[in-house]
Formats: sequence, C-alpha cells, structure tokens
Amino acid sequence: MDNSPPDTSDGGASDGAASARTARPRVGHIQFLNCLPLYWGLARTGTLLDFELTKDTPEKLSEQLVRGELDVAPVTLVEFLKNADDLVAFPDLAVGCDGPVMSCVIVSQVPLDRLDGARVALGSTSRTSVRLAQLLLAEKIGVRPDYYSCPPDLGLMMQEADAAVLIGDAALRANLIDGPRLGLEVHDLGRMWKDWTGLPFVFAVWAARRDYLAREPEVVREVHKAFLSSRDLSLDEVAKVSEQAARWEAFDAGVLERYFTTLDFRFGAPQLAGVAEFARRVGPSTGFPADVNVELLRP
Repeated sequence: MDNSPPDTSDGGASDGAASARTARPRVGHIQFLNCLPLYWGLARTGTLLDFELTKDTPEKLSEQLVRGELDVAPVTLVEFLKNADDLVAFPDLAVGCDGPVMSCVIVSQVPLDRLDGARVALGSTSRTSVRLAQLLLAEKIGVRPDYYSCPPDLGLMMQEADAAVLIGDAALRANLIDGPRLGLEVHDLGRMWKDWTGLPFVFAVWAARRDYLAREPEVVREVHKAFLSSRDLSLDEVAKVSEQAARWEAFDAGVLERYFTTLDFRFGAPQLAGVAEFARRVGPSTGFPADVNVELLRP
C-alpha cells in the first residue's frame, strides 16, 4: 500500500501532509500454525511491512479488536457474532474446516457417552472451540460434563479430568503424538460437526472495525487483498511453507503439508451456512441472536 504523502515543495504544507499521513493499519496475527499460510506470503512479498502487527492468542486478539486497539484482526466466531454490529467480515478468508480440522479436539480416557457428570478440562483459549465442544457433547452425544478451565497441558489434564478440549498447536500434538502414545481417544471437533450437520465449520474470521472501515475504506480493501494473495501464494507453494515450518516445529514437513491442506481458509456460501447453523443452535445461550446478520466487506 502506498501511504506516502503528496509531494510538495512548501515546508508548511509538507508538515501538514505528513501529519495527515495514513498510519499503518494495526493488524492482528494468531500465533498458531493454522494461520501460518495466511501470513507466510505476506513476509515473502514484503507486504508484511505495511502492517503494524500484533501477535497473540485468538481470544486476546478478539478482545483487542472489539476494544478498538486493533483495526483488522482474526476474531473467533463467537466474539465476531457477539459484536457483529461493530465489525465487517472479510469475504473468502477464514480459518475453518469441511470435515476434520486436526487441531481442535476432545481427548478422552473414556468413550464420550460416558462423560455425563465427568470432569472435562477446557484448555482452549478460543471461546468458539469450547462452545462447539459443549454443543456437540450435549446435543450430539447427550452428556453434560462438569467443565473447568486450565492450562493446555495434556499430561496434567489427564491427571485431573476424564477428558480435555484442546485447540491449536497443543491439539495438533495431542492428536498426532501424545494421544496415541498415551492410548487416549482423540475426537476431531470438525469431523464431529460435519458428521452431525453436513456443513463446514468456521472457527475464526478476519474482520475490520466498522468505524475504521468508514475512515479508511481503501486501506481495509488493500489489507483484504494482501491476505487473499498471501493465502493463495502459500497454498501454491505449500510444500515449501511446510518444509520451512518443519525446521522449528515438532512436526515433519509431510504432516504440516497435510494439516495446511486439511484446513479450509475460504469464507463463502457453504461456510456462511455453517455459521448460520451454529448461531441458530447456540446464539440465545451464548450472547447473540439466533439469526445474527453477518455483514461482508463489499468490493
């Protein structure tokens, strides 16, 4: 994005133009592997330098966007739906799945239908994944566990609980490494939702604050285009992304490539149908209308 001020030879006018210069947009970045393909291309092309980037967990980034401390950020689905009047979602950009997701799981020492009244640890920092797990256990499985929150340490969780809900990198490790090693059942929340409803699930969307969009419509659209281009470049070169990520992660390049191509980064009509179904089922008990309106950024 070209945010440079107009050229002028007048000192006073130049100072005025500089003071009116558009600041770099304050953009959030989730520190999980699932968002790497959305940011890798930004670094590759140098577009990342156009952003004032804040890295944090999904929950904290959502809170910062809602408070106005960020202009554009990934926001968990529940927080987006709670604050839909103040936010506009980016079309064709999300973190979701259409079947397995691999990194949002319930890990259990017993079959899920034996969890009624049992202790279930919530190690997630995403209210969306927690709410989805609670919904599936209550309405698909028919159990109502005793939930409590704790850090996402699977070993400690299994000492105190019969099952645990994990997301992100901790869930990926539990799914692929620790769960099988410990002989635990691992249930993929994305697969459970798909089997139950036949629909994709969206865990997080990218959104701009409505007031920021009103002030800087072109900047917001440039940010949207940059993320779409980054995603497309990353998926075109997913083997290279996976090889580079494998240098510092606990997973090899083949596992990461399978993970990145399992995730669904789209946000179109099928994903909106999944959002509407989730809102219908949990909205009134979660803090937003069952028929909440999702507004998308217009070209």
